[in-house]
Amino acid sequence: MMRAVATIAPRRGRNVELLLTALAIGVVILAYVNVSVAETEEIPPDLLGHAGILAGIALAFHLVLRWRASYADPIILPIVVLLNGIGVVVIYRLDIAAGRSFTEGQAVRQLLWTAIGVAIALAVLIALRDHRVLRRYTYTAGAAALVLIALPIFIGYEVNGARIWIRLGSFTFQPAEIAKILLAIFFAGYLVQTRDVLALTGRRFLGITFPRGRDLGPLAIAWVASMLVLAFENDFGTTLMVFGLFVAMLYIATERISWIVLGLSMAAFGAAIVYTTASHVRTRVLCWTDPFSTQGREECGQLVQGIMGLASGGVSGAGLGRGRPWLTPLPESDFIFASIGEELGLVGTMAIILLYAILVERGLRSAIGLRDGFGKLLAAGLSFVIALQVFVVIGGVTRVIPLTGLTLPFLAYGGSSLLTNWTLVALLLRMSDHARRPEPETDPAQMEAPTEMVRTVR
Repeated sequence: MMRAVATIAPRRGRNVELLLTALAIGVVILAYVNVSVAETEEIPPDLLGHAGILAGIALAFHLVLRWRASYADPIILPIVVLLNGIGVVVIYRLDIAAGRSFTEGQAVRQLLWTAIGVAIALAVLIALRDHRVLRRYTYTAGAAALVLIALPIFIGYEVNGARIWIRLGSFTFQPAEIAKILLAIFFAGYLVQTRDVLALTGRRFLGITFPRGRDLGPLAIAWVASMLVLAFENDFGTTLMVFGLFVAMLYIATERISWIVLGLSMAAFGAAIVYTTASHVRTRVLCWTDPFSTQGREECGQLVQGIMGLASGGVSGAGLGRGRPWLTPLPESDFIFASIGEELGLVGTMAIILLYAILVERGLRSAIGLRDGFGKLLAAGLSFVIALQVFVVIGGVTRVIPLTGLTLPFLAYGGSSLLTNWTLVALLLRMSDHARRPEPETDPAQMEAPTEMVRTVR
């Protein structure tokens, strides 16, 4: 019989989390006051009430983590609270410019969606005690994700050239936001079962081991689904999300560079086909390559205004409340990064990018610390979802890649994005709790000799 002995437990970090969360709320309050003083030359009379709502939401999340996930990563929550709070402040600043009060503007709705998103995230933390349960629903999650991605083709409607929205009563929703979490669950469950076959079999060509033809089925399905989304929904962002997530998780699971080569080749081939057959894709490419041309000025006014806003911000920006971000279309959603760049400058935008980088790093750190293959792949996949979404949005605004219809996580205005990203954070926190939680070890000195089996021969 083996006796278990307790190991030295690492610090849980809940007090550090509380201190950093309080600091994040303080930064948000300072930004809120700065905007109000710049616009009205007075401190907002409802400061305590609005600050209290955000502080209450953050404190509730912190207390549930102490109760249900005491070893969860202490850095993730403060970063998310800070990003979410800055987003509300920027949207409030745009409300003032449009002549809307806080109670009538988009900022209060963003705060409401934050509260609902946190409530859903807390429900996930309380109900889901072990992330490995999700592996049972691998193929269910995959089928549901494909249905959600395809829904806008049949019952969706077009906004700003992209057919990515569906209407539920008086609410509008982006199904692809939920699909990204379901896809990560499906890819993690599928790859943990098949990674040995995908990693060890194949033929070598030019020094690279390529997989067998029959192992390319899942990659081909993801490629076809991505191309259909690009062709019928004009949604370049979801296309990158679906195909990029699968190729990245394939590489993480197998450590074979051939999957990256195949993925990039298939993406280039599919993009070339869609470019020659879909006029809206050619327009996106034109805005990417030459938005300041004669034709580009007519088709790409939104992107041009965003670029000019970023340029006018310079290094330190005009200051919160002192720029003119409303000149750019959709300054609170698709182009909120340009709004931040105009008023906070290069310093502010680099700080935002650094916050996202730390958030992704903490998710990957949790993936490394997990002891099960499914959890490692899922945590890495969810972290990559955040990284890819940030790259796609900022890359589109700054002309690194063609402009997409995705929004910056936690910053941009939108209920479906907030609800989904808070749920994603809850899953990362649950898995980081398992990764950091110590397991009992066995003391060899206290092992008892096994009972000898005696066979009686008659």
